[in-house]
Amino acid sequence: MKRISLEELLEACHTDSYEEQYHYIIDLLEQGHIKPVKAAGTNGKKPALYRFYWKREQKKDYRVLEEELKYQMHPMISVDYYLSHLENYERDRDYVLLLNRYLRGKQGQLVYPESVNERSFEVWYREKFLTREQGKKILGRCGLDMVYLNVYETAEPLSYYSHTRQTPQNLLILENKDTFYSMRRHLLEEGEKILGEDIGTLIYGAGKRVLRSFRDFEFCVEPYMRDPGNKIFYFGDLDYEGIGIYENLAELFQSGWEIVPFVPAYQRMLSKAPEPERLPDTSEGQNRNISDVFFSYFQKEQTSYMKEILYRGKYIPQEILNISDFQAEGEEGTA
Repeated sequence: MKRISLEELLEACHTDSYEEQYHYIIDLLEQGHIKPVKAAGTNGKKPALYRFYWKREQKKDYRVLEEELKYQMHPMISVDYYLSHLENYERDRDYVLLLNRYLRGKQGQLVYPESVNERSFEVWYREKFLTREQGKKILGRCGLDMVYLNVYETAEPLSYYSHTRQTPQNLLILENKDTFYSMRRHLLEEGEKILGEDIGTLIYGAGKRVLRSFRDFEFCVEPYMRDPGNKIFYFGDLDYEGIGIYENLAELFQSGWEIVPFVPAYQRMLSKAPEPERLPDTSEGQNRNISDVFFSYFQKEQTSYMKEILYRGKYIPQEILNISDFQAEGEEGTA
């Protein structure tokens, strides 16, 4: 039973006279389609009608939909949820049938990885269906997840400078833009080495954004950058956040490459840093949950000094270094 107002009931005959409307309501009462909500009172007219009613809703016949689910769906689509919620299947049916048609006719396409938006349009003709609409919910009700669709998220493209495309080579990921530009200028003016290390490619990580960008590393970089013989270094701010970015990145890539801190740059930072009390304060809200993975690449004395800086709530920004610092000890350059 559904509660409904007198005005809603009379929508079907709103142009009739009140007498005709009255008889229309009486007929519905006599046929048992509605019952008055007496506590709601009457409309104040003569003859009076109650202001609200309980309307008996007809139970829908879902047998056709049930047969469709049982006998017409692709085997990969689980029908258990929809057989128990046929009213939801009626609402979702168009989208489920599009998925069913795709799996029956184009399942072979799933061997090729595609972006989420590309696959979304390929299946449902709506590029945002999986990301902004009910696509994930429909998949879940069909017993499928995004992994089955063989999709990848697209992030902002990595910004990088290729000094050489020879392989194997060293790639250096930089947290901040200023250091990226300074090191690029140094390579352009001075050759291949930064602090004594041959660097073939500089990558601008843009802080935490690098974590999302590197999840798509295999799809968004040139082939030479994926060479298994390459070495990948990381250099960022000496604070909890910068170390955390490194540790998350190293974990993300542990099955393919060992990403290591660019130790010479951190050592140069420490050598240039003033006393800890003169360093800037760490910004509030930084996640301090870091391990010792980062520190394991440094000597004991250096580790102790870095930890002291962190414990005091201080940090060393990457920008402590500039183009005049990128020569190795004993080298002479024009910068």
